[in-house]
Amino acid sequence: MSVPHFLVHSPKDNVGVVVIEGLKAGTEMLGVVTETDTTLNLVAKHDIPIGHKVALHQLTAGDTVVKYGEDIGKMVGDAGEGDHVHVHNLKTKRW
Repeated sequence: MSVPHFLVHSPKDNVGVVVIEGLKAGTEMLGVVTETDTTLNLVAKHDIPIGHKVALHQLTAGDTVVKYGEDIGKMVGDAGEGDHVHVHNLKTKRW
């Protein structure tokens, strides 16, 4: 098995976390769902820094973002599969 580009903690998650430095747009990424030890493949649509999130499928403004099987916020912009998800399109629901 190759080294994964991103990790997904729960099958409920709709974002993964990039775990390599210098991920470039166009990269064919390998992801691992740690809870089930399964894999998935996506193409990065943008350069995504390590520690930032990647959309596993289409997310639209108002959608709940799930990471670690938990609600971590809502989309305030759209992101397609393989798009960068961060503070420019994701906000906490706390304020």
